Amino acid sequence: MTDATQNNNSVPSLDGFDLLGLFRRPEVGAFAGLLIIFLFFSYFGWDRNFLSPLGAASWLNFASTVGIIAIPIGFLMIAGELDISVGAMVPAAKISLAIAVGFYGLNIWVGILVTLLIAGGIGWINGMLVTRTKVPSLIVTLATLFAVGGLTLFLSILLTDTTQLGLPDSNTDGLSEFVFGTYHTFRIGGADNAITIWQGVQSSVFIWLLMIVACYYFLHVSPWGNWVFALGGDQDSARNAGIPIDKLKIGLFMLTAMAASLVGISETILSNSASTTTQFTMIFNTIIAVVVGGVLLTGGFGNVLGIAFGTATLAIVQQGINFTTFDRNLSNLIIGVMLLIAVLMNDTFRNMATSASTTKKK
Repeated sequence: MTDATQNNNSVPSLDGFDLLGLFRRPEVGAFAGLLIIFLFFSYFGWDRNFLSPLGAASWLNFASTVGIIAIPIGFLMIAGELDISVGAMVPAAKISLAIAVGFYGLNIWVGILVTLLIAGGIGWINGMLVTRTKVPSLIVTLATLFAVGGLTLFLSILLTDTTQLGLPDSNTDGLSEFVFGTYHTFRIGGADNAITIWQGVQSSVFIWLLMIVACYYFLHVSPWGNWVFALGGDQDSARNAGIPIDKLKIGLFMLTAMAASLVGISETILSNSASTTTQFTMIFNTIIAVVVGGVLLTGGFGNVLGIAFGTATLAIVQQGINFTTFDRNLSNLIIGVMLLIAVLMNDTFRNMATSASTTKKK
């Protein structure tokens, strides 16, 4: 069984602190990249309020919508699989919620439940196809991407005669808006000398933070996390060890689809509208965030904190350039360079630690 978060060859340093083991951890390179990017944009965006509460909210909000999906995508990549159908799952969830609640008048919580169940069903289909047909998950989810996107467009026009739907505030309630779709501001102190801690932060940010905590526990504390790493290490050995690899894969695909659905729900309640447009950029953003976070494309190696750091790094680059005098067209160039540097940095840290460990053992 392979658990890339631990390594028995690590060499302890003074006071029992394992420095080489620290460098081998995927989140270390991701955090170093995040720190460099943050300092870079803090310097060049200082006079344009990059560090202000509203400035921070701009990249936190972006990070949350990507990060909610990136974590389960990271789980799949650690397990040696991939799901690119999330680009269609987000608008499918939007349209499902808008039709159920805004068009047919269902209670908002019933609509949310129905939307999540639909997403879970599509994730189950993805998992079943991958485990039963043995077709690579990239191909299966590519087919699902277009199938779900086409079905969303067809049903939206068939049922409502439009591809743009509204979800007025009258169809929601205060709790659903607070949990899924509003902007939060927190200040301490009196009206005259209040200090703003955060401002304009979407509900999705808090959902993302809760997901980080829950998924960190699942992957790195609970025994089931070892199963995920085992899938990416050696599936035959995992099967021989009694791990239900098919059920686990199906569960991971369902988790990914429902996470994408959660983003769609949040965006629909926040904006009071839904569209059938497939979000192809979401596919690339989630994969970039995961790779920058230190997850190997070959599977078996990754960390939830690393994925969170990678997501934050991507968000700062995407949004931070708006707080500088740099040409906005350079953002994609920076992302490409950042992706390459992040992969090289993660590999360099890991190789240096492994080489040093081997040398010391000799």
